[in-house]
Amino acid sequence: MNQYYSPQAIWGRELRHYRKAASLTQAQLAAKIFCSESLISSIETGQAPATPEFAKDADEALAAGGTLSRTLDWRKGAPAYPAWFVDFLPSEEQAAQLRAFEIELVYGLLQTPDYARALLGGDEAAVEARMRRQQILTRESPPPPALYCVLDEAVLRRNVGGATVMYEQLQHLLQVSDRENIGVQIVPSRFHRGVRGPFVVATLEDGSEVAHAENAFGGAVSTRQEDLATVVTSWESIRTEALPADMSRDLIRRTAEELWRT
Repeated sequence: MNQYYSPQAIWGRELRHYRKAASLTQAQLAAKIFCSESLISSIETGQAPATPEFAKDADEALAAGGTLSRTLDWRKGAPAYPAWFVDFLPSEEQAAQLRAFEIELVYGLLQTPDYARALLGGDEAAVEARMRRQQILTRESPPPPALYCVLDEAVLRRNVGGATVMYEQLQHLLQVSDRENIGVQIVPSRFHRGVRGPFVVATLEDGSEVAHAENAFGGAVSTRQEDLATVVTSWESIRTEALPADMSRDLIRRTAEELWRT
């Protein structure tokens, strides 16, 4: 999809239209709804998603009559993805770098079809959608993002789909981690106590960041500086305790052979 015509970018241009109609600069709108000027800019150019709360505040500040909130319903047009994940998709697609941490499962962009199928209950539309997401890692233009993924050691041992599926999944991790733009590290479980759940930080071409964090109720997307600071601090702490890449590969290979080879 041409990103200029993505639903997120089109929504951003609507925000700009109403802002200009109200004769407000980005800085003035930011002051009215208590956010940063850079966030307004990123949303208007389609580089960051707007949340329902943001749309509601912008509607009121710009006297848009609820239009911005109603038109944010474009997010519901991606039924193959959970509603709480749709907001993060454009950021993932446009990312120059992705930093991900997973506690229980292999990160979605690194899953095999059979592993994803076991997780998704055989929902083929959802499996196909997940496989399409992975195409960003091998695209030619724009260049693929650099993906740095840290997995809890327990991910390698948690049975998803049976021994054959797990063996193939761990072999896949070895294959993809050999690519220039992908790094996979394993962290011993005891070294990340206090981390509340998996997360990913997307860094866009302009240096702005968008975080997605999962919890028991689904997930949330944030561009708030305080949220980003918390997640990035967690990432740095976890990665510091992770095994180096070569040792991680050895552990993945050993676990595959000892635990899952049939």
